[in-house]
Amino acid sequence: MDILVVGGGGREHAICWALSKSPKANTIYCAPGNAGIAEVATLVPIQVKEFDKLVEFAQQKKVGLVVIGPDDPLVEGIVDHFEAAGIPVFGPRKNAAYIEGSKTFMKDLLKKYNIPTAAYEKFDRYEEALTYLRTRPVPIVIKADGLAAGKGVTVAFTIEEAEQALSNIMIDKVFGESGSQVVIEEFLEGQEMSILAFVDGETVRPMVAAQDHKQVYDEDKGPNTGGMGTYSPLPHIADSIIEEAVKTIIEPTAKAMVAEGRPFRGVLFAGLMISPDGTPKTIEFNARFGDPETQVVLPRLQSDLVEIFLAAINGTLDQIEIKWSNEAAVCVVLASGGYPASYPTGVPIKGLEAVKAAHPSSLVFHAGTAKHEAGEFVTNGGRVLGVVGLGEDIIAAREQAYKIAKEIDFEGKHQRSDIALKALV
Repeated sequence: MDILVVGGGGREHAICWALSKSPKANTIYCAPGNAGIAEVATLVPIQVKEFDKLVEFAQQKKVGLVVIGPDDPLVEGIVDHFEAAGIPVFGPRKNAAYIEGSKTFMKDLLKKYNIPTAAYEKFDRYEEALTYLRTRPVPIVIKADGLAAGKGVTVAFTIEEAEQALSNIMIDKVFGESGSQVVIEEFLEGQEMSILAFVDGETVRPMVAAQDHKQVYDEDKGPNTGGMGTYSPLPHIADSIIEEAVKTIIEPTAKAMVAEGRPFRGVLFAGLMISPDGTPKTIEFNARFGDPETQVVLPRLQSDLVEIFLAAINGTLDQIEIKWSNEAAVCVVLASGGYPASYPTGVPIKGLEAVKAAHPSSLVFHAGTAKHEAGEFVTNGGRVLGVVGLGEDIIAAREQAYKIAKEIDFEGKHQRSDIALKALV
């Protein structure tokens, strides 16, 4: 069948790459895609929020499967548009994607169904939020209610920092209407963990666990980003804790969404904190594949991704076997200088062709790239590339990722040097 993937970042590159390995996949289209995705898919010049044009394209091409990558179109109801046209689409409907679209909805849902999460209060008035904030100990977490490209969360270590974050969100509206409400949440200590799961109503099929690195600098310093690197598996976190997270958080959340009349179908992504005593608690839920988690999870998938997507759509997810490799994967993000604040674009990228020739099995997923007319790759985003190393363990995978990352260069290139070190302590 022909397949349409909607989106244009590193996550979508990884999805297109994984789909291309399926014998069921014929032509893979990606709208709008990017310069790197063009190597595994046919690019379509339609933007992710042009729902009618995307549906019309899928009808013209008789596409047999549509996969939605980013959060914005999901929260705005893109899946409902494809379903109304009778086109098979993988992703949650608008009312289910709301679990990511509103942090206050998500927190209230978890509270109602006694699902472990940090203590919190929600506010839609700045003065009330500020008064409450001044009664709380630091560190404390301030979150914009709506979507903010992974940057709407501030972990404040001083009251001044917390007040500034609150003012940025509610007064300066740095995230627009996404900041009309805020969640003020207790700070949880421990190890972060991401578990993505294929979900079809109450059926939950977890993927292998991963750990993201959100802060821009080594040792988790600096502002939050969309993710500077990730790795899988997590040898330092016991399987029993991962199983507990699935049983006490992800499965009950899927059931809660069904009970609320918002059955979830797609990828439910739990961002978790494992406390020092080994108890998992929910930090956030996303309604889609994580980025850059997808870049280390999908390379470990041995089963056919097309079959999994179709099973979720057809309600038969409980009937298929999903296999994962024992191989380790480490992804190092190469970012533009200045990210996550302002950064230049159009900077020439050197070494991509040489890496492909020297390491034919290497995986370099393009997040923010374009091509000049002369055929040269240039930067076109904050996160530019996700360099993935594979190996028999984290040490080998990490070595491979950094070796390849060193061979790729562009002016202002920034990367963290400590991705996956937490697994080796």
